[in-house]
Amino acid sequence: MATLSPLSRARSAEPHEGERSAGELLSRVTSDLQVLFRQEVELAKTEVKEEGAKAGKAAGMYGGAGLAGYMVLLFLSLAAMFGLANVMDGGWAALIVAALWAVAAAVLYQKGRARMRTVSPKPEHTVQTLKEDAEWARHPTK
Repeated sequence: MATLSPLSRARSAEPHEGERSAGELLSRVTSDLQVLFRQEVELAKTEVKEEGAKAGKAAGMYGGAGLAGYMVLLFLSLAAMFGLANVMDGGWAALIVAALWAVAAAVLYQKGRARMRTVSPKPEHTVQTLKEDAEWARHPTK
């Protein structure tokens, strides 16, 4: 039994007629290529959406790092105010809180950066299926 083409999911089984003309064969090949192209475009759209979602999550981590950086500035300002007002005790406490926020900002930034590195703009599944389709086109009876 011959191997089915990737288009078998889109085309119903047709009974074999005698010899077909070159025009009919060309028409069928053109139709099959159009269906295949549409399917590949849909697959590419799906992959781009998935990668966009991953990029959105990484961007959220960058946003969290920005908020934590803002908190660093806020607590550093408070530390300076308390340091001047109470000479030592309140200011040192505020500096410790600011240092903790600085650590939180660094951790969020590193996590966001690591997630952003996992985002792939190339639709991997589409590339793989295109390679499979090209192999099938070269050897349709394998």
